[in-house]
Amino acid sequence: MTTVDEQSIGLDSARAGTGPATWGQRAIWGVVTRLGDDAPRYNLRTDLPLTPPRPASRVRADLTELLLLHDSLHTRLLPESVDGEDGLEQVVDGSGELPVQIRSCAPEQARAVGAALLDELAGRSFDHGREWPLRVGLVECEGLVHRLVLAASHTAMDLWGEGRMVRDLRLIEAGATAESLRADRPALQPLEAAEVQASPLGRRRDEAARRYWCEQLIVGPRKMFPNPAAPGLAADPGRLFPNALLRSPALAVAVTRVAQELGVSDAAVLLGAASHQLARMSGSSDVLFQVVVGNRFQPAAAESVSTMAQEAVFLLTDADRDFADAVQRTRSVAFTAFRHAGYDKWALEREVAELAERGEVADHSCWWNDTRDPGTGPFDTVERPQAALRELIGRTELSWPTDFPARVNVSVAVDVLTAPGVLELAMTADPAVITREGMEQFLRGVEGLVVGEAIALGDG
Repeated sequence: MTTVDEQSIGLDSARAGTGPATWGQRAIWGVVTRLGDDAPRYNLRTDLPLTPPRPASRVRADLTELLLLHDSLHTRLLPESVDGEDGLEQVVDGSGELPVQIRSCAPEQARAVGAALLDELAGRSFDHGREWPLRVGLVECEGLVHRLVLAASHTAMDLWGEGRMVRDLRLIEAGATAESLRADRPALQPLEAAEVQASPLGRRRDEAARRYWCEQLIVGPRKMFPNPAAPGLAADPGRLFPNALLRSPALAVAVTRVAQELGVSDAAVLLGAASHQLARMSGSSDVLFQVVVGNRFQPAAAESVSTMAQEAVFLLTDADRDFADAVQRTRSVAFTAFRHAGYDKWALEREVAELAERGEVADHSCWWNDTRDPGTGPFDTVERPQAALRELIGRTELSWPTDFPARVNVSVAVDVLTAPGVLELAMTADPAVITREGMEQFLRGVEGLVVGEAIALGDG
């Protein structure tokens, strides 16, 4: 039997202030507000077992330290009009109450009760103007909390920020305080980021990034898929986008070996392989991806729990020519693109709309998101498989977890995911553009390119 209770976390004398929203906040706020009832799909979910279990009062105290450490967790976003244009203001509250939902159950039920509670908390849209972008749930068994679940709005953090939040919470649980963590590893706060972005230097960076974007969109391919799979489907707003998941232990091993041989990062190997495979399949020798970039190149930014990720425009010409060549050129092209991944997205969208009216905009409906933290790999928490690649390739799993509602300006979207002992590629695609068979061909093609190259290097 499960019982229900509600408590709260009181915040007092925290940092406070108001200012313009950051570029990252504006970008994701624009996305989630347009999604309407589908907005909860973008909420971030964290389910943490507590070992050993601890009293609820201790958990609330730890979360109070987390709120004191990261301003984004007690920030509201308010739309405003500035000089006749739409704007967005961030309000960092110095005090307030954060509700905590508590479910009490038997220990053997804790995992299931926690999952249900997380679904409940993450399944609702956030009112960004009225509530803080974090919801808390505790699963209590025999007087102690066994699981902590957190649902966060994407306006508060991206996936990289979520990772920092969990890491900092674990440090706090081990005895650190907000004050000590601020001293040891200062993190860029959103109000500070907004101040830099509004400075002359920030404005120059914004203008340069938007100029680069428009230059690439003007010369990029007008159609990535000249021969769509089912063009008649494109007019059906109710069509569902299949989602495929490839789990490959062989790819996890091979990507590191190929990266070492070609003198690039494993991220460049994967993006280069995806570009090469997409060019071979789509009929367009030039490939354009919107690549999600964490924008955490400076130490203080790397420590930030906030939403800083934005898209870079990545254009690789003659991507179908040669696999190794595509990978090696990916490194330099991506480096330039990533330098231009911080900008005012609302201003960029207006400029892209003007290009589209003149028929000068490339197809930018393909997306790539490598969600892994730089410097981490799939074997950080488990022993590296010792089997040969020819054996590991037989352990690849391909599944079809779900279908998504139709997505605007998306033909193909691929996420690279971290998982113990494997590398995962999750792909969502418009069935009007590419069939399920085509999706499988793409995913297995990327895997085959990288694994095949590693085997050719003598790693079979």
